[in-house]
Amino acid sequence: MQDKQSSRLIELAKLFLKLGTIGFGGPAVHIAMMEEEVVRKRKWFTHEHFLDLVGATNLIPGPNSTEMTMHCGHERAGYKGLIVAGTCFILPAVIITGVFAWLYQQYGKLPQVELFIYGIKPAVIGVIISLMITLGKKALKSFELGILGVTAAVLVLTGVNEIYVLFGAGVTGIGIHLIKAGKRSALGIVPFFLYQVPAFTAGSHAWKLFWIFLKIGSILYGSGYVLFAFLDAELVDTGMLTRTTLVDAIAVGQFTPGPVFSSATSIGWQIGGFPGAVAATAGIFLPSFLFVALLNPLIPKLRKSTSMSAFLDAVNIAAVAIILAVCVDMIKASIVDWRTILIAFSGFGVTIAFPKFNTAFVILGGAAMGYILSSF
Repeated sequence: MQDKQSSRLIELAKLFLKLGTIGFGGPAVHIAMMEEEVVRKRKWFTHEHFLDLVGATNLIPGPNSTEMTMHCGHERAGYKGLIVAGTCFILPAVIITGVFAWLYQQYGKLPQVELFIYGIKPAVIGVIISLMITLGKKALKSFELGILGVTAAVLVLTGVNEIYVLFGAGVTGIGIHLIKAGKRSALGIVPFFLYQVPAFTAGSHAWKLFWIFLKIGSILYGSGYVLFAFLDAELVDTGMLTRTTLVDAIAVGQFTPGPVFSSATSIGWQIGGFPGAVAATAGIFLPSFLFVALLNPLIPKLRKSTSMSAFLDAVNIAAVAIILAVCVDMIKASIVDWRTILIAFSGFGVTIAFPKFNTAFVILGGAAMGYILSSF
């Protein structure tokens, strides 16, 4: 039994070290790559259960794709698996970001990476859309859920906060279920209570950074742009960091593989050197480990309740819709000429035609195409 547990932990470490190293493109593509690895290839669990994990992850604060790795680890090897999978996914991004942070501190500017990103972004879009076709088919269980999904996408595109859309969809899903079941009573939903840890004003920079980033990791929903707003208020407005340095640190998190929250490593380094980088990184990711450890065992119990099952179904379709809405923004920013259109369609076509083909090679192929086509 012990050998089996050890074998699974090693398997998790290898898989998520790989995904953390090649996972360019943000949470949507990370989830796409995970779906390919743990559902299609390894068949650890079904598409439906994977969707439940995606939906549930969107309901708690923190980096969604990082929390998905923890869910996958817990499913495979319990709480040890949760820690191994999450740590191994975070580690490559933190190391790479740390190197960039050191270079930035030494030379005062970021290396030029535009040529590498030019082809990666449209390839990533193709991969994400192909995933949405697969997951969307599984999530679309009724006409009413289809309407919910379209509504969720429209709301997010018009600027409504994603977490409001998700909880709104879930409550609406329960309402539809109760109407169909002919029940007059309503089931109250108590959302997750978020706590806020105050930042200490005394002590070393490392401790200050740890508490600041612990607070942010405990209450932050949304994308890297939301992260920027929180950090601007906590660090720039208090004089701990310049806005230029903050913008550059967020950029590092965007163009390096793995979670964008690895920007915390760069910011911590600029303020407090290596100890600051460690403190900021630990602070921002620690809440995710705790939230997932508490949430994961509850998901099967929620699925057994007919009302909460309806809630999860609605949240799942809304989560797919939100990823599609994010894709629209990515398309506006990344599909800028005939070259990027060609790369995006190529990535989509390869992923659809060869569902078992490793998406990492699709993304690397996109980078190569971008480099080659940029000379035309």
